[in-house]
Amino acid sequence: MADEKKKSIVDTLLDTPAEAPAAGEAKPKARRKKVKRSVPVARVCIHASENNTIVTFTDLAGGVLCWSSAGCAGFKGTRKSTPYAAKVAAEAAAVKALPFGVQSVAVEIKGLGPGREQAIRGLQSAGLNLDAIVDVTPIPHGGCRKRRRRRV
Repeated sequence: MADEKKKSIVDTLLDTPAEAPAAGEAKPKARRKKVKRSVPVARVCIHASENNTIVTFTDLAGGVLCWSSAGCAGFKGTRKSTPYAAKVAAEAAAVKALPFGVQSVAVEIKGLGPGREQAIRGLQSAGLNLDAIVDVTPIPHGGCRKRRRRRV
């Protein structure tokens, strides 16, 4: 009788339900659905450096909607710094912004890179209305000494 009441550890483990998670597994988290925002008017920040061009779509409060760059568009090395790469990056960013309902944009350009004008043309060719184009390149007045000129 005493033998019938006692269960071995192996029998106890075999009686556990199959749905119970294993020792190291975490519960699956309930994920919230991402709400797609509708932003008819957006701001586009174009950062044109010597080596790359980065195009960022933001809402008017500054929250990033999407972005693209010449390197993200598939260009590597010195090809990233070409005007054509900037145009392709701007078109790719505009395609990413279409699900947000972006129709018109205000453009801010920063930097003196080779892709400045072509990035704007890429936005126009993607079918966006350009409300304003503002140059926000930081210009030093006084400040730190410039770096020495490169001798080739």
